[in-house]
Amino acid sequence: MADRGKSAPETPEPAPPRYTKRNPQPSPPSELWPASDHPVERAPDWLTAQPPLGAHTSIAGGTGEAPVRGKAIGATAMQIFTKMANRWAERVCEDEECTAFISQLGETAIRETCAHDSYLINLASPDPYLRQRSIESFTAEVRRCNALGLNYLVSHPGNYMDNRQDGIARNADAIAQVLDQVKGKTILLMETTAGSGTVLGSQFEEMSDLLARLPDRLQNRVGVCVDTAHIFAAGYDLVNDYEGVWNRFADAVGMHRLKMMHLNDSKVPLGSRRDRHELIGEGMIGEAAFRKIMNDPRFATIAKVIETPKLDNAEVTDRRMLNRLRSYIE
Repeated sequence: MADRGKSAPETPEPAPPRYTKRNPQPSPPSELWPASDHPVERAPDWLTAQPPLGAHTSIAGGTGEAPVRGKAIGATAMQIFTKMANRWAERVCEDEECTAFISQLGETAIRETCAHDSYLINLASPDPYLRQRSIESFTAEVRRCNALGLNYLVSHPGNYMDNRQDGIARNADAIAQVLDQVKGKTILLMETTAGSGTVLGSQFEEMSDLLARLPDRLQNRVGVCVDTAHIFAAGYDLVNDYEGVWNRFADAVGMHRLKMMHLNDSKVPLGSRRDRHELIGEGMIGEAAFRKIMNDPRFATIAKVIETPKLDNAEVTDRRMLNRLRSYIE
């Protein structure tokens, strides 16, 4: 997730991209207004025709508020937390809540949905207590995602803390245990990481090793989410070796595994191994690499979600970032 620091004043955004039939902006409710005061209307055709692009969206006030906020920023994809991400306390997605979420979602242009799991989960931990608690929390995450009808659940591979290969094995074993226990359509996506300390998942080969350890019966229920800020911090040079980066991913993991991208610029330099997100085009990665991604046919149907700083107004900033990315499409 993104660093919430402030950034330089914004410059005017370019006009909407040429592929839109017309260029109205949605008439969004304020993020602070309840959904009942702002009924959701059908999304315009020009928006539903766009590639899946969105942001991590707040569920404050109830899970059903997230689609309303997603519509407000012109999203066609959306990521949420299904609970407070920095607490162990679990929650059950009640039928009424799930129905409200699905109903609101159906009245938007959002067609790709995912959740990001709790930051506390560490399936790779060698500590028996922490690992068991992580498995229980992860199980609850998968259940909530299925209840909400989400396409994906994004998860960090965790911290091995002792031995790297042992950590990968523990992670794979835990994933298999949970996915065997909880059936459903939600696909688990392992997210690339910046690689600080004993964090797993910063190297494509490591991600491939993790997925290869899962049994064949589960291979269609897992994939990868690439975070641009993370791989840049891990040493993958999207600025000067764009094709080389994706060739390495294809060779190690396989492009068929890529189901989602987190589009974030980076506050920190290449290879710094620090996770610090920046507004699109205003960080160390810069505009050119994101232009390439938005025009790369390999990623045309891949869901893309921003986790960039929200500044003083999440709705305004997220909408501006999505418009910026869409303006890159040629």
